[in-house]
Amino acid sequence: MPKKNTFSSWRRRVVQRGVHAGWAWVQRTGSVTAERPGRFRFGALGAHTRLAFPLGTVFGEPWIHVGSHCIVGEQVTLTAGLMPDLDLGPEPILRIGDGVVLGRGSHVIADTTVTIGSDCYFGPYVYVTSTNHSYDDPHEPIGKQWPRMEPVEIGPGCWIGTGAVILPGARIGRNVVVAAGAVVRGVVPDHAVVAGAPARVVRRWTPDDGWQPPLRTPAPVPIPDGVTPEQLQALAGLDEETAAKLAALDEEAAAKLAALDEEAAARLAEVDTES
Repeated sequence: MPKKNTFSSWRRRVVQRGVHAGWAWVQRTGSVTAERPGRFRFGALGAHTRLAFPLGTVFGEPWIHVGSHCIVGEQVTLTAGLMPDLDLGPEPILRIGDGVVLGRGSHVIADTTVTIGSDCYFGPYVYVTSTNHSYDDPHEPIGKQWPRMEPVEIGPGCWIGTGAVILPGARIGRNVVVAAGAVVRGVVPDHAVVAGAPARVVRRWTPDDGWQPPLRTPAPVPIPDGVTPEQLQALAGLDEETAAKLAALDEEAAAKLAALDEEAAARLAEVDTES
């Protein structure tokens, strides 16, 4: 049986770690921030915003305004104008609000105005464009015909799923969910869920009716303030029966506290009446 070459194995591990450490350094150094914009001259680039390296295609950046606390993933394309080195006038063409996340490999093509509201989250490989090919002339190659351009607006708080396509003229409201792979055009109302190609509203929230059709799962419960990681780990190890008993105890304790509060309020009311 041949002996294992431990020296070669050790050397490969060292080289591998070196490659990973070197690549991590390249990613940190190559990322773009307001403090370290490199060759890019964005019209605005907010504090604590980072464009991850390697970048996708970026041009027309003087007409691109990006808010603060944004995360732009690797290989994300951001363009303003049909091509580089155009004078697009005094106003920004592409506006990205605060707290926006653009997933890896996404494209935002703003040949005319594109606005993305604050706190929007894009999955990977989302495509947003304000320009589409025209095919009016059946005798002319489609790529040589003048394209159609319409502004795009995505409201704040939206979640755009992986591989979604947002077409020219789309007007997406506030807190909208766009399902993975959906193709969106036209107007989408606030607080809606759209899916399909072309995308259609499959669920919507209104103040009078709530979610219609109703949600099938209960809303997630946020972790209470003051809970430590150790406590969460302990809870994760509980079986369902024990967890149910603890929940029942919590409900019982809450009911007792509510009863005590009512009794205390009644006593205070009596004191106020006597005085």
